[in-house]
Formats: sequence, structure tokens, C-alpha cells
Amino acid sequence: MTDLNNFRLLFSILVGATVVSAARAQSPDPWSTYRGNAQRTASDGQAGPASPKILWALKSKDNYIASPLPSGNRLYVSGLGAFNTGQFACLSTEPNAKTRVLWAKTTPYLKLPTVSSPGVYKDYLIFGDGMHQTNGALLYCLDAAAGAPVWRHSVPGTLVHLEGSPTIVDGKAYIGGGAGGVLCIEIDKATLNQKSHDLPSLQKIMAQAMKDLQAKYEIDRKIDKFAIPPNEDNLPKADPKRLWQEGKDKWHVDAPVSVIGDKVLACSAYLDKEQVGDRALFCMDTKSGKVIWRAALKLNPWGGPSVLGDTVVVSGSSIGYDFGVLKGAKGFIAAYDLKKGELKWHKDIAGGVVACAALSGNSAVVSATDGKVRAFDLATGERQWIYDAKMPLFAPVAIAKDTVYVGDLRGVIHAIDLKSGTDPRTASWKVDLGTAKETQAPGMIYGGPVVSGGRLFVATCNLQGPNAGKETVVVCIGDK
Repeated sequence: MTDLNNFRLLFSILVGATVVSAARAQSPDPWSTYRGNAQRTASDGQAGPASPKILWALKSKDNYIASPLPSGNRLYVSGLGAFNTGQFACLSTEPNAKTRVLWAKTTPYLKLPTVSSPGVYKDYLIFGDGMHQTNGALLYCLDAAAGAPVWRHSVPGTLVHLEGSPTIVDGKAYIGGGAGGVLCIEIDKATLNQKSHDLPSLQKIMAQAMKDLQAKYEIDRKIDKFAIPPNEDNLPKADPKRLWQEGKDKWHVDAPVSVIGDKVLACSAYLDKEQVGDRALFCMDTKSGKVIWRAALKLNPWGGPSVLGDTVVVSGSSIGYDFGVLKGAKGFIAAYDLKKGELKWHKDIAGGVVACAALSGNSAVVSATDGKVRAFDLATGERQWIYDAKMPLFAPVAIAKDTVYVGDLRGVIHAIDLKSGTDPRTASWKVDLGTAKETQAPGMIYGGPVVSGGRLFVATCNLQGPNAGKETVVVCIGDK
């Protein structure tokens, strides 16, 4: 009997371990999804800076719309350069770094504007290009250390663009493609010259190809002074497999998607001018893309879904990221059951909510264009508190431990107590990037702050507004 009990105990342990392992295998790793996790807290779980000490700042002419992505001692930023050219850079996060920009990508390798935050997969970065006014897009895989190209995947079509960040789970990238709907791409392998290669093999092939191109150029320039040196766009084009695509020419998915277990959650907008799309929250099967349920939405969900436990939270806005139409904007926040898509609660907001909600504990926190940050009870939808930033907000909030961090359209970063944000006196601190001596760079914050290793990172944008065309800045704030 004892042996039988021991067998049952061992069996239950093995089954439990298998279930836990499977659950972990179906969850995104840190920073492999938008804002770091499905709750969109944009933090690594550690406390953020307790004071607004600026450790370093990098001035730029690029406009940063996407959230920065921290990984180890590096920060990855994507932005728009002159004439909306795509810009993607890897920065050192060391306060006294002699070289801040470690590597960068632009044209001709990047074909379109880049407004997508990357996702981290092992030693690689995955991100897309394109924005609302462009057609067709590319999904890129780069070596994270050196920025060397590995593969890229083309998604053609009218109103197709990869604006939202990918979510990477089990070697697959799930990403919204505008009018392309939602795509699932295999990351680990790509085809080159009709042969499949894994990522390390592709890196070796690309490195050798660049050496060969450089050697040929050295020969050519001896006989032709106008010989053109090679660039990464001349490298062979490896293409990964597209596993499935859902909602093509029916939805318009610009927001990041979420992957929870065997479910993919995606928000689709309806474009009034073009009269295309389907304003709804969709739940799909991860293996096939088949729609499990659909929930209609009141306004366009530009921020995408956030998930905590069995609750999916979606926000919406009557306007997009347009500084010129803030007056009269309306928004909402709503919660749905993950399994069936049933509405749990819905709250209208007197301001557009263009960013996703951040979920922590029993709170769902959103920013709005009326200048307010609001926290709602995740279970009931009752408002817990409201904080007045006194300036319109586009950017999503970050939550690190018990502090909410948010950046407004004047370039001011606010640190707010998560538990008692109703009283303005509870604001931990704030810093104005336009007047701070370390920055002196007024600008709007679109992408939202991120917190990693006790430091806060944020980047600004001056595409519109009173400082349009002026310098922008990437900033690191920390206690040390």
C-alpha cells in the first residue's frame, strides 16, 4: 500500500510539473511582448527610481513614437528620421558610457518608417516597419548584440503595416498587420535558396556573404573609383515561414497582440475615412488562428489588450495619436472574460484613451487625453482614484512595485503612488525634460516610460505641437 501511495505521489508530482512546464512554455518571456508582459506594466518587477535623477540623456533629431525596450545593459529604440525614414538603434545604458549608440539601422536596409517596439527572442530582436499611411511592410530579425541581419519577412498589401510590437512565444512571433489582420511567423528557421536554416547558421551565412561582398568591392574600386561599397541590403534574403494569417482585408490590427496560453487576443479598429476594418476584440487559437470569440467595441482600441488572470482589459478612443484634435475626445475602458469574451464591466472616460491599460494587483490604470490618470478596480470597474497631470496624455503608464510612472505631451514625467493617487500631494516626484538642466529638450511623450533594473527609460517625439521639428531626447532616470 505504501508503494502504491508513493507511486501516486510521484505521478501527481510529474503531472504537476508537466502542467507547469506547459503553462510556462505558453507564456511570453520578459520583454518578448509589448511593455514587457501581458499586464503591460512595462517593468521587470523591481522598484523604479525614488527620485528624478537623470543619469544620462541622448539628444536626437529622430522622433520616438514606440516604447523603448531595455535588455540587460542595452536599450533598443525605434523612431522616425528625416522624411519619415526608419531608424532603429541600440544604446548602452551605462551612465558613463564612452559610446552611447552601439549600433544603428536605417535606409536602405529599413524600407519604411519604424514605430514598432521590438520583442526579444533569445539573442535576437524581432520588429516590424510601416505606419498608417504606408502599404506593405517587413518583419525583421536581427542579432541583438551587433545588429546584423538574420532574416526578414514581407507582408504586402494596401493598408498593411506592422505598427504594433510582436508577442513572441515558443519560437513564434504573433503580430498585427493593419489590413493584414494577425500573423503568426516561425522565428527559429528561415529559407534561403530553397533550403531551411536555423538562426545560428543564417548568422554565419550572412557574415560570410558580407565578407565576400567587401572583398569584391575592394577589387572593384581599384579599377572604378565610383564603385559603391556594399551594405546590408545587398545580403541574401532569408525568409521565415508564415504559419497562419487571420483577418486579412477584414480587420485592421495596429495595436500589439497578447498571447495567453492557447489564445491570441487582438484588437481591430474601424477606419472611418477608408471605411474598412472591424471594431472589435478577437480571441483566436494560437495554433490555427481560428476565431474563438468576438466582442464588439464602442471606440477604436489603439492600445491593444492587457491581461491579468482571466480578465482582458481594453481601452479605446474617438481619436488617434493626433495632437491637433484633442478637444472633445472621448474614451473608455472595459473588461472581458478571457474564456468566453463576456463583458464584465465598461466605463466611459471624458478623454480619449489611446494607450493600453496597465494592470497590477486589483488595479487597471489608464492615461487619457484630458490630462488625467485613472485607476479602476479590476474586478468591479469602480474608480479607485484620479490624478491630474494638467497636460494631455497619449503614453501608457508603467507600474513598478507601488509606483505609477507616466509621461505627458509637455515632456513631464510623473511618479504617482499606486495606492493613493487621488491626492495630488501623494505624487512621489515629477521632472520636466524641457527645463531640466541635463536635457533642456521639450517634447511630447508618445511611447511611454519603461522601468528595468531600478531605472526608468523614456524617449520623446516632436512630430507635432509647439516644439515640432525640435530636438528630441532619450533619457535614463535612476538612483544610481
